[in-house]
Amino acid sequence: MHNELTKKDIQMMREELDYRRIQLRPQLLEAVKEARAFGDLSENFEYKAAKQEKNRNESRIRFLENMIKTAVVLPDPVESDGVALYDRVTVFLEDEGDTEVYQVVTTMRQDALRGLISKESPMGRALLGRKVGERFHIQVNDKYGYDAVVKAIEKGADDGSVPLNQF
Repeated sequence: MHNELTKKDIQMMREELDYRRIQLRPQLLEAVKEARAFGDLSENFEYKAAKQEKNRNESRIRFLENMIKTAVVLPDPVESDGVALYDRVTVFLEDEGDTEVYQVVTTMRQDALRGLISKESPMGRALLGRKVGERFHIQVNDKYGYDAVVKAIEKGADDGSVPLNQF
């Protein structure tokens, strides 16, 4: 599987990797050593917590390394009046009679609770390339879909203001 990421995504992941390897890893190893010195490991909460945090950091490092290794860098967007990556889009959902604002981002930065939707999500796929006033259909699964209309497009750029996802 290849991950479609922007140059900025990869830059931000490399910066996080450097921080986790150079600064955080030694701190967490030291915390494990200190907690181990407290004695009986079977009842040592500090040791378990320190080890768990160290393992979480190592897991994140492996995840980021794999994401970078398998990444396909997306080309810079071509200037158009249609929806593109990092644009903020106002959408009228016909079934609900409601208006929502979404920003289309890569999967490394999606956060649906903040209106950041992945370009691979049903809504993200349906939005890309649409123009103001265009009516379109979002197919969620085999049995459910709904219609929406693009009300406004605010052009955006990958300026790094949208943070990477954490796990």
